[in-house]
Amino acid sequence: MTEAQPAEKQNIPEFLAFRGGPFYELQRRLKMLRENSLDAGRRAVIYTALAWAVPLLLALAAGLSLDGSGYSYFSDPAAWARFLIAIGAFVLSEQQVEKALRAKLSHFQTSRLIADTSLQKATEAVNHALKQRNSFGAELICALIAAIAAIAVYTNLHAAPVSSWAVSITTEGHRITPAGWWSILVSMPLFVFLFVRGLWRHLVWSQLLRRIAKLELRLVATHPDGKAGLAFLAHYPNAYAFFVFGISCALAAGLAKHLLNEQLSVTTLTVVMGGWLAIVLAVFAYPLAAFTAPLFMLKEKSLLLLSAKATEYNRLAERTALGRNIFANSDAEAGDSADIDDPTKLYGVTGKQSTILLTRAAVIPVGLASLAPFAAAAATQLPYKEIFSVLKKLLLL
Repeated sequence: MTEAQPAEKQNIPEFLAFRGGPFYELQRRLKMLRENSLDAGRRAVIYTALAWAVPLLLALAAGLSLDGSGYSYFSDPAAWARFLIAIGAFVLSEQQVEKALRAKLSHFQTSRLIADTSLQKATEAVNHALKQRNSFGAELICALIAAIAAIAVYTNLHAAPVSSWAVSITTEGHRITPAGWWSILVSMPLFVFLFVRGLWRHLVWSQLLRRIAKLELRLVATHPDGKAGLAFLAHYPNAYAFFVFGISCALAAGLAKHLLNEQLSVTTLTVVMGGWLAIVLAVFAYPLAAFTAPLFMLKEKSLLLLSAKATEYNRLAERTALGRNIFANSDAEAGDSADIDDPTKLYGVTGKQSTILLTRAAVIPVGLASLAPFAAAAATQLPYKEIFSVLKKLLLL
């Protein structure tokens, strides 16, 4: 008789964060990327050329032919930060993020963290996330937000107090320059779209992690990583270092413009940088916080069971040494088997198990990426020593 073969285990689908969706398909049809490669470097060059270099050339042309205000493009920190650094960082981050998230999800299966009975639900969760990732409606909303941002720029330019590379103010009123129109119609919408699209895809990943946290997980309180086998997840935010650096540069550019007319104090800098760091960490804490409940439950139940086992072991040791138990001595216990392992070490390790995945030490790279642009902006007014002190306080304490 032939023995029945065990059923083949179900493989969880891959989650490729920046594939799929209308914008991805558009780029693929334009041959800006390939099926097996995002070609992030080449696309970063193309998008920064469109968003930053084209208005630069238009502004230079206006500077040569008109009043010279086009040259102000070189001294505009917002143009550099949004259209060159941020857009380049957003695109470059895609490859890094996709690779990291794929590895994290794959580790759930290769390390058998998900119980076999929950593999089907895990597969359904990933398929749902892929459906959200590919959503036409989601990217349409991203595009609408980008359009609203363009309208806001148009409105602000018509209210500008002085001429610049984007708007020329004459006795006849405000006239938007060709470079200004390009920034309204191309540069700003592209910047906002890439940012919001990146946020949406991180939200999809976040929801996927929160669904996985509700599955039956094969966690063990005494795992050497101190987080029941889930410590690998705590470092995923660092994959977003480029992305966070990009948006931080855009925000810090606004601070740099403000500092042209205002004085900055160390207290104000600490509040601004601390507030922004808190927002960044909160974005990444959202998916990881879902694992706190199972980790707390695991720790609590493990400590209770080990405590009971420790009572048995130490009462046995007491009887062996003294011939009886000091409290609640019983002849029935005297016949108990002496084959009980000492749970002291397991109890100590379990007591040290953390129930919180996200720690400041684990996300220093992304934390530094979020604060460095603000430190650079503040360096125009504050001593380097004081800025470094603020950075150290926020990142390490």
